[in-house]
This record gives sequence, structure tokens and C-alpha cells, in this order.
Amino acid sequence: MHFSQLLLPLAVLADAILSSNVVLPAGVPRDVVEFREKHPYRSPKPDCHRKVVTIRSSKDDLDDVADEFLQGIKNANNGGTLRLEKNKLYVIGKPLDLTFLNDIHVDLQGEILFTNDTSYWQANAFHHPFQNSIMFWKWGGSQIKIYGDGILNGNGQRWYNEFAGLEILDPSNSYLRPILMYVENATDISIKGIHQKNSPCWTNFVVTSKNIEFENVMVTAHSNNASALPKNTDMFDSLNIENLRVKQVWVDIGDDCFSPKSNASNVHVDTMYCNGTHGQSIGSLGQYEGEKSFVEDVVIENVWLLNGQHGARLKTWAGEHVGYGYINNVTFRNFWQAANEYASYVDSCYFNIPTDVCAQYPSKMNLTNILFENFTGYTSGKYGRAVARLTCSSSPDAVCENIQFKNFQIETPCGNKEPVIICDGIKGGLGVPCVPYNSTEAKAALADKCTVPAATTTVQPWH
Repeated sequence: MHFSQLLLPLAVLADAILSSNVVLPAGVPRDVVEFREKHPYRSPKPDCHRKVVTIRSSKDDLDDVADEFLQGIKNANNGGTLRLEKNKLYVIGKPLDLTFLNDIHVDLQGEILFTNDTSYWQANAFHHPFQNSIMFWKWGGSQIKIYGDGILNGNGQRWYNEFAGLEILDPSNSYLRPILMYVENATDISIKGIHQKNSPCWTNFVVTSKNIEFENVMVTAHSNNASALPKNTDMFDSLNIENLRVKQVWVDIGDDCFSPKSNASNVHVDTMYCNGTHGQSIGSLGQYEGEKSFVEDVVIENVWLLNGQHGARLKTWAGEHVGYGYINNVTFRNFWQAANEYASYVDSCYFNIPTDVCAQYPSKMNLTNILFENFTGYTSGKYGRAVARLTCSSSPDAVCENIQFKNFQIETPCGNKEPVIICDGIKGGLGVPCVPYNSTEAKAALADKCTVPAATTTVQPWH
């Protein structure tokens, strides 16, 4: 089930916060304007040692300047800067291979807009086999900096309309949607300041790359059609990466706020604001038969999550034809939450696999050394007084140990009874009381549902 219907327009979000008597911690921005006020961004001063290249802008949203953009990139490569000027539109209407880059800056002050010819892009976009992904363009090389006050616009509304009712992971799905920013085989790539807007599918997908940085970026995906909301518009997805830094990012989309997938190591996320998302996720992992996947050495801290699905989430596949691997040494720290379903969630039977199939063919992924630290706020009441659920694989060959909670103060909005944490299959204690899913205590907590947040907090949980 998808929960992008929880995505609220920013003005509606502000009204919802007030009407439900929810007070954000002091200094937490509620929209992109307040985000920019709290985290101002200024483009770097021009480097007089770098050649500056400009190209003509589009006359209208059908005037394709893809050829000019490609030539501008080539002219600025090896030590120059391509400047896309303020208040100018640059329409891209054909796929671009930009994997030859070396020491290039792209100063995005205007707006890049992709055409919305869905039939053309599905026939001509670049392709990656992971979850049958397609992309408008591909970036790669070394020493790549993309920065500015401008907009990278995926023009997603038509894609949302035509994809409505479909699922990306459905084997029969043939309606493929492009990824807004795709990077492969890159070393030292930095994206700062820009607004990534209305991606048709994932917003960023980084593959086989290292030394990656996102800072002061805003990511939004909004629909003007209530029956066709954004789906699968994750802020970040990856395969085979190392050394990732994400800092000060605003995310208002319809899927994962952050979601590194197979083979990610040395990841640090610091300060993210997530509205209407599926949470801060690890995975999904283990989807492909015989394939080893892992995520390790991750710190995700200083995160605010509103009106979404879950908070901190780990998700792995089960079934007869799945892969194997591990998630190790992951810390979720300083999370403030309001109206999410589970504040912490471990799902070892991801993507609606029948429970009997998961029981017969449990996940082969090991989970070790996972910490949930300094969690405050309250849940949505969808699962009653159950505020966290951790379900590890039942396989005797899958290790699930040293899963710890520290200073976990998530409240339930459902009555005055104590919140409940549900856990199954974990070796050793969590540091907090927990009960099995099939226990009397868990059943009673899950049955005690409510829909209106009752908890109010004015406490700033950290500095």
C-alpha cells in the first residue's frame, strides 16, 4: 500500500498542524520558504580562473535546447562552468549522455524543464535493470559540481496522471517513468542549493559512485490531481556507493525521504525535514535471487518527519527467489515525529509478500548493530498504541542481534495507556520492553486505534 495520499500541500500542512493542536519544536520550518530562512543558501562567488560558458535559453516550454546544453557541457568540461541564467528556461527534450565529465561546474540559476512526451521518453530514455528504471539523462566522471538557486523540473504531472493505479514493482507494469537525476561511475559529485521538483519517479539515483554530496537541496513532488498523486518519488536511491553526505535537505514528496539500496557504505545524513514520506529507509534489500547486498556504517541524525508512513525503517525481501546479505552498524539518532504510523519499523517481508510465503521462505538478510536513539513525538494512531514494530527473519541462518533503543520517547495519541513496542525474532534485548506480535498485549495495543493526534509538544528535543 502507498501513502502518498498523506502528502499535503504546504498551506494545508500548516493548517493541519494548527487544527490538530500540534506544535512543531522551536525553529522547525514548515515549508520551503521557512526552510530557506533557516538554512540560507548562496551560490559560490565566480572563480575568475574558470571559463564561463552560457547557452541560449528556450523560447517556450516546447523549445528543446538539449543539443545546446550538451555542447555547453562539452565546452565547459575540464575546468569551466556552464551557467544557466536566472529567470531563463532550458527545455530538455532528448536523452543526454553526460558520463564523460571532468572538473566541471554547472551554475543553475534558471530552470531546467524536461518535456512531458511520455511515449517518447519511454521509447528513448536510458535504462538500468534495477527495478526496470529509466532516466532522462546520465551524469558521470569526476569532480562534478551542480549548484545554484535554480530548479531542476521533471514536469511530472502527466506522468502522475498516466501512472495512477499502477505499481512500480508489479511484474506486469510496463509504464516506466524517468528518474530526474541519474549518476553512474562518478567520483566527487556535489549537488547544492537547487530545487528538484516534480520528478516522474525517483528523484535521485546514484550508481557505482563514491564521494557524493547533497547539501541545502529542496525536493518536492506535488500533484494538481487528487486521484493521481506522486508515487515512488524517493529523494535518494542508490546502488554500489560509498562516502555519501546529505546535509540540510527539505523533502515533501510521496515516497521514501531517503532510501539507499544495495551496497552502500559510509553514509552520513544530518538534518532532513520530511513531510508526507515513507520515512528514512534502508533498502529494500534482497530483491534479486542469488545476489548479495549490504548496507553498513550509516548515521542518520537530526530528522523531522510529519504526516507520513513510518519513521526509521529497514526493509528486506522474503520469498523463494530472493537474495542475501546484511545491514550492519546503522544509527538513527535525534528523530522528531508527528502522525507517522510506526516510529521505528523493521520489515522482513517487504512488498506485500503473503505471510505464509514469508514464513516458508524467510528473508536471508542479517540485521546487526542497529540503534534507534533519541526519538520523540507521537504516532498517527493507525496501529493503536503500537508505536514501533520490529520483525526479523525467522530463518535459522539469518542473524538479527544487537538491535537497541535508547531514549525512545514516542507517545501514542490513543488514550492514556502506555505505548507498546512489538518485536519478533530478535536475539537479545532491545533496551526497552517489547512484546511479540501474537501476544495478548500486542493485540490489545493494535486494537486500540484512533485517528486524531492527541499529543502536543513544544519541547525542542535536541540542539
